[in-house]
Amino acid sequence: MLDFAVSPPFDPTSALVPDALEAGVPWLSLSILFPIVGALIVPFVPDKGDGKQVRWFALGIALITFLITGAAYLNGYDPSVSGLQLSERVSWLPQLGLTWAVGADGLSMPLILLTSFITSLAVLAAWPVTFKPKLFFFLILAMDGGQIAVFAVQDMLLFFLAWELELIPVYLLLAIWGGKKRQYAATKFILYTAGSSLFILLAALAMGFFGGGTPSYEYSVLAQKGFGTGFQLLCYAGLLIAFGVKLPIVPLHTWLPDAHGEATAPVHMLLAGILLKMGGYALMRFNAELLPEAHAQFAPLLVVLGVVNIIYAALTSFAQRNLKRKIAYSSISHMGFVLIGIGSFSPLGTSGAMLQMISHGLIGASLFFLVGATYDRTHTLQLDEMGGVGQKMRTMFALWTVCSLASLALPGMSGFVSELMVFAGFATDEAYSLTFRIVIDGLAAVGVILTPIYLLSMLREIFFGKENTQLVTNTNLVDAEPREIYIIGCLLVPIIGIGLYPRLMTDSYRSSIEALVDRDVVAMERLKQPSAPMIRSLSLAPALLQAPALAAGD
Repeated sequence: MLDFAVSPPFDPTSALVPDALEAGVPWLSLSILFPIVGALIVPFVPDKGDGKQVRWFALGIALITFLITGAAYLNGYDPSVSGLQLSERVSWLPQLGLTWAVGADGLSMPLILLTSFITSLAVLAAWPVTFKPKLFFFLILAMDGGQIAVFAVQDMLLFFLAWELELIPVYLLLAIWGGKKRQYAATKFILYTAGSSLFILLAALAMGFFGGGTPSYEYSVLAQKGFGTGFQLLCYAGLLIAFGVKLPIVPLHTWLPDAHGEATAPVHMLLAGILLKMGGYALMRFNAELLPEAHAQFAPLLVVLGVVNIIYAALTSFAQRNLKRKIAYSSISHMGFVLIGIGSFSPLGTSGAMLQMISHGLIGASLFFLVGATYDRTHTLQLDEMGGVGQKMRTMFALWTVCSLASLALPGMSGFVSELMVFAGFATDEAYSLTFRIVIDGLAAVGVILTPIYLLSMLREIFFGKENTQLVTNTNLVDAEPREIYIIGCLLVPIIGIGLYPRLMTDSYRSSIEALVDRDVVAMERLKQPSAPMIRSLSLAPALLQAPALAAGD
């Protein structure tokens, strides 16, 4: 029997509330299954071989999926509720404890909207694809459903299945439509991501069978099991490796520049806009939410790894001469702010991490789309072979400039707000010593200073200076076409909108973030001997002292 309900916030100290509000339409199941069913229909779409009909069909499916997710947000989602909403639950394989359980809260709903939005634009970006168009759009639509499932499912075993199945389309898109080294890049991607996923399966099984009885992998059940600190630490370490590959965290990042270096523009958009966010979401959902005591122990490490990401990737991006790899390392650097925000015990810092994922999803998609559009005209990715192309492509130069300014966190853009929230949130996070906060914010600021240097120098090398006569002679440097302007325009609207009025996005997840941070703060209070005594302040923050008391017996 299928039931729809709005559940209360996860609370390990209390039982689930059985009489939740009912919802009428299975929005999330529709948003997952509709693009997958559309993908299965693609082979039967009549087509003359040029892919025209298939393109329009895929675009229609992607747009309808976006409308479904938008309707779910407008009709069934209440931002003021911190717990699970739009809940659907069907017992699937009771012997294995596997349940079709989907739902959305502040951690997942914004990313579900981002997924369907970016995918719709990626289909439009794939308009020039003529090689095996049916297979290409089949994989894009299958990815759409799989990625929404990753954010929407509320069962850890089901999460693992969605996580694994989503990898197959990415591998094929890289291996078939990639560049000269596509086989190497695709193989490296699948080895890193599929190999690390083993830790997700092991952690899911261990957590599901913990305590005996019939196994259950639903997040709400796992949150109430009361895992011991040692058990939490083991699960946390394994999950950190799995999600650290996808985020990615240095030194588990090496697959990303290779994958981006060989991917096509629409695959770029999906990799940068959505795939990296899966790692950040999973760290919040599992590591911070379900394993709070372990998170209190590991949080300083996350912060340090975040700073390493920011500085190392910024310096490496500075040295890259390949345009795709330069932007790829820039993405890794920006993900460092997500780690710092997740590692903070501040609602402002954690909210900044969430906003950084959304912001970078939009900005990264725009930059990589422009990389693909520029390559289509110049047929080179080497900055040394470019120069002066802005004289022939003035509109393209303008688009590049605006998107690069968004990436370097110009005030008025979403990136500025998200990074400022992380800085301010961590600076005021009294769970850490003042010295540690000053050092971390200072080092992160170095990365922020490096970003405009390598991005603006990149613009100068591509568009300014003397024209490369050989490039101009051998290529057709046509300016941006309406389709390309439309795609960038669609991405710039939320980038600027969030930059000018951040509450457009932050209000949608504020309640869930506050509940998450409260849980982690209580867990920190419970630790009699917290790790990293040189990092953590001896006196806990006033907010920590005012945290709600644990239930009797804990």
